[in-house]
This record gives sequence, structure tokens and C-alpha cells, in this order.
Amino acid sequence: MSKAEVAELPVLQDGDAVPCCPPITAGELSQADAEKMAAMFNALSDPVRLRLFSKIASHPGGEACVCDIADVGVSQPAVSHHLKKLREAGLPTSERRGTWVHHQAAPSVVAAMATMLDLRA
Repeated sequence: MSKAEVAELPVLQDGDAVPCCPPITAGELSQADAEKMAAMFNALSDPVRLRLFSKIASHPGGEACVCDIADVGVSQPAVSHHLKKLREAGLPTSERRGTWVHHQAAPSVVAAMATMLDLRA
């Protein structure tokens, strides 16, 4: 994507989030579901990544510029690396606007993780 292009992000409405996996208490996970969820939890198992994702998810408006969340105690190249790992796991979505990249927590992914860990089901 060139710097002049702006990508439109889809806006999810209530009820649009579809969990990928059934609750953990509903039965055994399939191999594919286990691999998908393990990749997400693995990405969040690093304290720097968890802090970055928390900063993105809790930022006013639900979206954060990388310039607003980079103060996590590591260098800028390390922040970029950790954000890349989070994106590869599908946790945040990203959009370049001019010089900066803006990140948003993917609501459907967070809902899927919460649904899987829901012990009330």
C-alpha cells in the first residue's frame, strides 16, 4: 500500500463477532482450532506484546497510533517486531495514515478468545 492510499477498516456491529472455537468446556478442540488459538495466546505470552495490545485495546476510540503506544521500555525496532508478531496472530488490525500506522484490536478475535475461555458454557 502506498503512503497516499487509505484503507477502509470494516466496522463490526454488535453480534458480528463470530467465535472461531467453542468454549473450552464444550469438548475437545480440533487440531486446527487449537493451533489457531495457541498462536493468539502465544503472541500475548510476551509481556511487551501484552502491554502493546493492552495499550491498543484501551486507547480512547479503540484505535492507537504507533506513536502513542511505543513507550513500553524497548527500542523502536523491538516495538515494530512485537507489533508484527501481534498482527501475524491476527490480534490487531493496522492501517497506515501518512507516516504513522494506526492499530485497532480486532473485536472478533478478542471475542473468540473470551468465548473459548468462558467456563460458564
